[in-house]
Amino acid sequence: MKNAWDEIQDFKGSLVKGEWPTVPELFLMAEQRYKNNVCFSVFDPERKTITYGEAKKKILGIASYLRDKGVKKGDRVALNGKNSPEWALSYFAILFAGAIVVPIDNQMKTERFMMLSEYAGVKFVIADFDVLEKMKNRSNPWFEALAGVGMLKGKSDSYTKVTEMTSANLMETRVLLDENDTAAILFTSGTTGNEKGAVLTHKNLVSNVYQAANGMSVNEHDVLYALLPLHHSYCCTAVLLETVRHGAECLFGHGIVVSRMIADLKMGKVTVFMGIPLLYNKVISGIFDKVRKKGVVTYGLIRFLMAVNGFFKKTTGKAPLRGFFNKKILSQVGLDSSKLLICGAGPLSPRVFKQYQQMGLNFLQGYGLTETSPILTLNPPEHFKVDSVGKVLSFVDMIIADKNQEGIGEIRVKGPNICKGYYNDEENTKALFDENGYLRTGDLGYLDNENYLYLKGRKKNIIVTEGGKNVFPEEIEDMFQLYTQVEQILIRGFQQKKDVPCECIEAVIYPSKDYYKDKNLDEEAVAKDIGQVVQEVNKNLSGYKKIEKITILKEPMEMTTTKKIKRNTVQA
Repeated sequence: MKNAWDEIQDFKGSLVKGEWPTVPELFLMAEQRYKNNVCFSVFDPERKTITYGEAKKKILGIASYLRDKGVKKGDRVALNGKNSPEWALSYFAILFAGAIVVPIDNQMKTERFMMLSEYAGVKFVIADFDVLEKMKNRSNPWFEALAGVGMLKGKSDSYTKVTEMTSANLMETRVLLDENDTAAILFTSGTTGNEKGAVLTHKNLVSNVYQAANGMSVNEHDVLYALLPLHHSYCCTAVLLETVRHGAECLFGHGIVVSRMIADLKMGKVTVFMGIPLLYNKVISGIFDKVRKKGVVTYGLIRFLMAVNGFFKKTTGKAPLRGFFNKKILSQVGLDSSKLLICGAGPLSPRVFKQYQQMGLNFLQGYGLTETSPILTLNPPEHFKVDSVGKVLSFVDMIIADKNQEGIGEIRVKGPNICKGYYNDEENTKALFDENGYLRTGDLGYLDNENYLYLKGRKKNIIVTEGGKNVFPEEIEDMFQLYTQVEQILIRGFQQKKDVPCECIEAVIYPSKDYYKDKNLDEEAVAKDIGQVVQEVNKNLSGYKKIEKITILKEPMEMTTTKKIKRNTVQA
């Protein structure tokens, strides 16, 4: 059986100079093979497309413009905008020019964006119109000293649009780079604040694309959907770069708005959809709500057929009722064209995972970190394990350090996709690696005898009870995924007795406004209903894990762009 990375040999010596291609070389490999294939597309409002051949010309034009403005090999260029073909073209152009891309969260406050850009020594900024306007209105010597700015999206005569960037002296190809040169500095949004800039090389990014490609079964006929923010390594690697590696089409979404997402999935006939637990939970909840409204008999029949279909899929690898589910259910949410669903940025409830599988969908769950480019494990559809986040990828050396009696310990890794460290941050870089050079993930878990990983939670989030038991908050939080009454939940420890250092379990909950908006319940009644949900969950928890305190919030907790709660910002 051929491995995805075997194709690199066909380009060695001519296009590819190192062991792994650089990102520009990855794009040129695709352009040589799939020049007339659609590369990027968007519904805005009509479908707009650009082929690989057309994209290459645009990329070289933007790269030439950057060069003319004084951007040299190794310079940093910030990229801040909503998902769009222009974002992708700029991303590749920055790297074609030999520069380093610094993607920034488009939801970040302007002051913070400018501070991080200045810290990274950014020389040129490419951003949406509204971001550029906010920057212009703040007096800042660094901004005034920039070599230039470019506009991704918006209407203005004040800034040069990236699609119009060009040069009288066009570059014929990319600036030659080494695979070990830095490609990107990604500031981790994290759940604890204090962003750190992970330094990722071309080798880190491209090796991870090939590692993941082995388990995705994607080809040049597929349509991948870029819905999650592209500044995040998850979407950038698993969708944008993975699309290019296969010569497939990348369709750009417009933010996490379920109705707009479903419209895109239907019109774009998306075959590979990547989401986060929050999205998959909302979609499956919507599906079952509609089925329930058709009556008890219909609901019972659908669940029975799902069980039958799931049994055959698990035992034979084939789902004989997929056509039925396509017509009756999946077509309504735009998933009837899907051949692969991917979930990352957090573990999905095994029950939800199983429900999608029972409708005949191939579900690929994974695990990783920004610092690992990001993917470390994938749960292959042909041999998936519902409770696992997947099998360790090829070339990744994963160990479980400091195991407890149950075999649970910190997950540590080596491999070609592991970052150099943090930009201009010797202290945190040193702390990131152990004495043997393994990256400390900070996550706890264990491996089975087939090298499948099972996550337990974050090392720093462990709650230690009076009996000396370890409680992993994430395990309890995941049990609330199917309760639509709960929009957000954070499990943490609290001291019941000030003179006793052990902790009890507290649930901090923000109720779902959508669920309660038409129920005419006052705060006391909502709190009582939430209490009943907690009681249900408690029934399935061991005694030392049971929730003893509930705190109901009136405002939502602050979240990262991949919808993880920033734990240290919760004050209630």
